[in-house]
Amino acid sequence: MTESVDRDANRALRARFDEVYGQYRRIRSGLDELQVKLTELRVTERSDDGQVIATVGARGELISVEVEPSVFHDRDAGALSRKITTTIHRASASAVNATQELVAGYLPAGSPSVEFLRTNDFNALLSRADTVLRPGE
Repeated sequence: MTESVDRDANRALRARFDEVYGQYRRIRSGLDELQVKLTELRVTERSDDGQVIATVGARGELISVEVEPSVFHDRDAGALSRKITTTIHRASASAVNATQELVAGYLPAGSPSVEFLRTNDFNALLSRADTVLRPGE
């Protein structure tokens, strides 16, 4: 009886291992593709009036800012500064969302890594490890 239970437990453990290993292989094989996509990711946003265009990369880093010549007719440096800053912030927020969606496509559903990308909350990233390391709590 014990031998049968051990075999059943070993089969279940082996099946779980095969499942996890398969997930790992899918993730690993997609990492090169993901890295290329993240390197190439560009997000462009326009100000509400279309006079300022900001382009950022996957991490929200500024790639370029374009200013339409008509923006200088107003000659309000403060307003232009706010408009540029707001447009860059919108582009950065859009890049964070685009990066999260891209990465989520390469990770298992419910992955804490995706939540970490969204919130920058290390607790989300480490919660799975905590659960595994402290199963009795």
